[in-house]
Amino acid sequence: MTHPIYAIGDVHGQLDELHRVLALIDADSGPDAKIVFVGDYVDRGPESQGVLQLLIEAQNEGRNWVTIKGNHDRYLSRFLENMIVQDPATRADLTWFNPRLGGDKTLASYGVSTDECIPLEAIQQAAIQAVPQAHREFLAQLPLMHQTDELLFVHAGIRPRIALDQQVEDDLIWIRQPFLEYHASHGPLVVHGHTALEQPEHAGNRVNLDGGAGYFRPLHAAVFEGRDCWLLSDAGRQPLRP
Repeated sequence: MTHPIYAIGDVHGQLDELHRVLALIDADSGPDAKIVFVGDYVDRGPESQGVLQLLIEAQNEGRNWVTIKGNHDRYLSRFLENMIVQDPATRADLTWFNPRLGGDKTLASYGVSTDECIPLEAIQQAAIQAVPQAHREFLAQLPLMHQTDELLFVHAGIRPRIALDQQVEDDLIWIRQPFLEYHASHGPLVVHGHTALEQPEHAGNRVNLDGGAGYFRPLHAAVFEGRDCWLLSDAGRQPLRP
């Protein structure tokens, strides 16, 4: 018998949307459902702190939840640890505090201002004081992928034709091309987020669940039985096919 596995796309601080899709999963399968989150819990939305706290509490309660690392989650960790506000994968003129990336909203959810008149060192020190150690430890232990017999869950994707044990973190949390344009089989069906769409998409060899919650569109949850996929809605399961 195939046991269903649920997946949730990029949350981006949208706590109300997270509660909504968790209720859909609960209605479909109950509180013991296995759920894989594909990363990007923070940035852009108003409740990054609340999202992290919900995930931490659920795991402490023994929920069967797997939380994958996203590139935005790494931004928060890197700022707290090393005061890094830029990433080589983004434009040189975009810092994490830019509203397009949304780190300003993440720190605001902890009560920390990123006003440009405040020195960077002072912002980091305020953030270190404001972000609970449990949140920092949660971010530090996020895995980069989760694999089952037929599915591979990862934040951004994988580099095609490279063995999974040879994949590098920067690709797993940042890649777009050549992953998105690659149409041959990866072996397992890759379930990912990172590249925001208007709606989730099944591309045959991969499923993108990022429906743009980071841009205030609805968050999406899906259920997989083997390689078959359905999106969850108030009306029940809706097939998602290539």
